[in-house]
Amino acid sequence: MAEGSQTAPEAGNDMGNDDAIGGNVSKYIVLPTGYCGQPKKGHLLFDACFESGNLGRVDQVSEFEYDLFIRPDTCNPRFRVWFNFTVENVKESQRVIFNIVNFSKTKSLYRDGMAPMVKSTSRPKWQRLPPKNVYYYRCPDHRKNYVMSFAFCFDREEDTYQFAYCYPYTYTRFQHYLDSLQKRNMDYFFREQLGQSVQQRQLDLLTITSPAGRWSW
Repeated sequence: MAEGSQTAPEAGNDMGNDDAIGGNVSKYIVLPTGYCGQPKKGHLLFDACFESGNLGRVDQVSEFEYDLFIRPDTCNPRFRVWFNFTVENVKESQRVIFNIVNFSKTKSLYRDGMAPMVKSTSRPKWQRLPPKNVYYYRCPDHRKNYVMSFAFCFDREEDTYQFAYCYPYTYTRFQHYLDSLQKRNMDYFFREQLGQSVQQRQLDLLTITSPAGRWSW
């Protein structure tokens, strides 16, 4: 269990205010208002401090319900869509409702049957939540933003559960893929570095042509 865990803000305080969102939550344990003592099973621990993670703030609305605020895209504070976070310290058969409360899009495939992804320690393959447990709607309590709510039941206490907007594809995974292509020394694939992103990541230029001598024009 993480040391120095914080309690969740009181429900209703500063609700819908994106100004209160900083970096990603890191091993953040949500304790009931007024609770004193060590965290117990069922006091959920949220984390998004990993590559492609995104969860900026957690507010506990009730014993079973949580409002989740996602951070905006880099250099675009008006665009908020992606989420990816883990939850642990759960109780068996614990039921929750998670509300992603500050989406920036008015239209979403969530309105047409798409559902968030979930996996866990013992079930590492991504699966979609049942669409019947997912709701996408405009909420007057959150600046009339569109909110996506989903219900979930934790079934294994020792598992860490991960939820995401869709299948994550990380920068590291992409770089490993490009490395594997480059090592094959294919005469129609050329990779060079153009520069770096604002987050100091490599920007690649890929040139893909026909194999030498294969085509005649």
